Amino acid sequence: MHSIYVLFTVSILMYCLGIESTSDDFSIGIVSFDGKVLANVVSTYLPEKGGIHPREAARHHTEVAGEVLTEALRKARLKPRDISVIAFSQGPGMGPCLRTGATVARALSSYLDLPLVGVNHLVAHIEVGKLATGAEDPVTLFVSGGSTVVSAFEAGRYRIFGETLDIAAGNCIDIFAREAGIHPERELPAAAIIGKLAGQGFRLVPLPYVVKGMDLSFSGLLTAATQLLHEGKHSLEDLCFSVQEYVFSMLTEVTERALAHAEKSEVLLAGGVAASERLQSMLKVMAEDHDARFCVVPKEFATDNGTMIAWTGVLAYRHEFSVPIEDSLVRLKWRLDEVQIPWVEG
Repeated sequence: MHSIYVLFTVSILMYCLGIESTSDDFSIGIVSFDGKVLANVVSTYLPEKGGIHPREAARHHTEVAGEVLTEALRKARLKPRDISVIAFSQGPGMGPCLRTGATVARALSSYLDLPLVGVNHLVAHIEVGKLATGAEDPVTLFVSGGSTVVSAFEAGRYRIFGETLDIAAGNCIDIFAREAGIHPERELPAAAIIGKLAGQGFRLVPLPYVVKGMDLSFSGLLTAATQLLHEGKHSLEDLCFSVQEYVFSMLTEVTERALAHAEKSEVLLAGGVAASERLQSMLKVMAEDHDARFCVVPKEFATDNGTMIAWTGVLAYRHEFSVPIEDSLVRLKWRLDEVQIPWVEG
C-alpha cells in the first residue's frame, strides 16, 4: 500500500515548463500534469515604429530569457530540478524568434537531462482554450496578428475548415491602425484602440467583403480602408467602425459555416483578437442560433503565452511525444492540420 501511495504522489507532482517565442512575446509557463497553472510570465517586444522586426524581437527574447525563467520558477515555487519535461514552440512563427526559444529549451533539456517536446503553436492555443473554458470538442476560431484559422477536430487531427488567403485578420487591423497613426501600448494593443474608436462611429462605409467558400481575404479591405483614410472624406471613428464590422462579419460567417458542417455543439474563440467584445457578441449570437455553447479564452491565455506550450507539452508527453535535441529544428510553416492529436477521442 505504501509503495502505491508513493507512486501516485510522484505522478501528481510532475511539471512541464513551456517556452513560447513565435513572435513578439517571450513567455514561460509552468503547468502541473493535472492541469494546474503555476506560473505564466510574459515579456513583450514593442517596436519603436512599424511592425515586428524578427531579429530585434529575437534579441529582446535573448535578453529577457534568464529573467523570465527566474520569475516563472519563483512564482511556481519550484526549483529547476523539480521540472519533469521541457516544451517549446517549434512552429509556426518567425525564424529568429523561434530559434531563440528553441535554444533556451535545448539548453534546459540538456543541462537538466529532461525530455524535450516540440509543440505546434496553433494546437497549443486550442488546448489552453479547452483547459481554461472546459470546452471538449469545439469549432475554434483562432484570430491573431499572424494567423486566422477556423478548425475542428476530426479523425485524429484539428482540421482546417477555413483560413485567410493572404494577411491575418489581426494583421489587417494592426496595419490600418498604424496608417491611422495609432500605436499599441503595453496594456492596450492596436485592435483594442480601434475597438474603442469604432464604438464612437455610427456610419458603415462600404468596403470589400471577401469570403471565398470557407476562406477569407483581408488585403483588399485593408487597401480600400487605407485609401479612404488618406482621402479624409470619412471620420476615423466611422472607418474604424467599418473595418471592425466587415472583418468580424467575415469571421463570423465562416465560423458559422464550419459549425454547421462539423455539427459540433461548442464554439471556442481564441487568439489575441479574442479580447474584442464586439467579435465576442457576434459569435455568441451565432452560436446561440445553432444551440451551441460559446466559449472565450481568458485574456491572459488568449495572447501568446508559455502556459499553452506547457499544457500541450503535458498532453503530448503523456502520449510518448518527445524529440531528441539533434532533431529539434524549428518549423516556420508547420500547419495545424499536420499534427497528430492522439489525446483527443473521436
